[in-house]
Amino acid sequence: MIKRDESNISKSNRSETNISEINISELIDFNIGNAQNKESGTGCTVIICEQGAVAGVDVRGGSPGTRETNVLKPSSLNQSIHAIMLAGGSAFGLDAASGAMKFLENKGIGIDVKVAKVPIVCGAILFDLKCGDPKIRPDIQMGYEACQNAYIERPKEGNYGAGTGATIGKIKGPEYTMKGGLGIACYQIGDLKVGAIMAVNPVGDIFDQTENRLIAGVLNDDKNAIDSTEKLVLSRYNRNSFFDGNTIIGAVITNAKLDKAQANRLASVSHNGIALSVSPAHTVFDGDTIFTMASGKIDANLDAVAILAVRAVEQAIINSVKKAETAYGFTAYQDLS
Repeated sequence: MIKRDESNISKSNRSETNISEINISELIDFNIGNAQNKESGTGCTVIICEQGAVAGVDVRGGSPGTRETNVLKPSSLNQSIHAIMLAGGSAFGLDAASGAMKFLENKGIGIDVKVAKVPIVCGAILFDLKCGDPKIRPDIQMGYEACQNAYIERPKEGNYGAGTGATIGKIKGPEYTMKGGLGIACYQIGDLKVGAIMAVNPVGDIFDQTENRLIAGVLNDDKNAIDSTEKLVLSRYNRNSFFDGNTIIGAVITNAKLDKAQANRLASVSHNGIALSVSPAHTVFDGDTIFTMASGKIDANLDAVAILAVRAVEQAIINSVKKAETAYGFTAYQDLS
């Protein structure tokens, strides 16, 4: 792996004054739910804000699959959305957002257009068709179930929701790939709260700054340690496509007051959390996408929100790896350790 200069970003050098890690359920304006088919290796995760949240998005990867991202442009008329659906299943998984539409309509949530209330549901998908049964994908029913679960249980991490079939480190093929998953992290300073929900399924490896090492990714030839995807990409610089089926997708949620331009800016800066924890990040074979949702309860400057957002995204990615379990023939971090 190419050595990084971490003199300014190491967690050990960060000031922790008044910053606390909290459960994401303390962001009370949001409900988060998972649904999954463990046998088939796929699932979805929904983030609901009933009263509507100002939202943004930034797509950095070269192979995205998304829904309703144009509505998040500052120039678009609509000012808020009601849910974000993260799903496996590749492009088929976008159907799960229709389950959220149905659920929210049944609850009377959405934009009142006189003849109906229309929920605004954005979404993104990751590729997990090679993990389990490629014929089973998140659909309307699974999306609806995730919404139901958002009101009855706290979301689990690891092999749940959109992280059920997630894997990490694809460059040498499935035999040397490790298990990814769903991760969550949330931080608070004063009244400001910022959390992240990330489904982690990248081309690259996962780097933990606290441990100052790669903790998951492409396995070495003996399958007993992590190789370096960066090194392998560089050694194959004269080759074209040599891996597929990737992507990190997620959402940053906050109680801060933001306008649409700020929400989009926050989504852009939040990708720094991916850059800090994934090596390499934002490849042309990833569809890396981060949404933001702001419920608008707390006055806060955008840079303060962004600092917590980057930290939450980074830690959520680490948590996704450390809470994943070996499944579908892919070794998890806890077993490799």
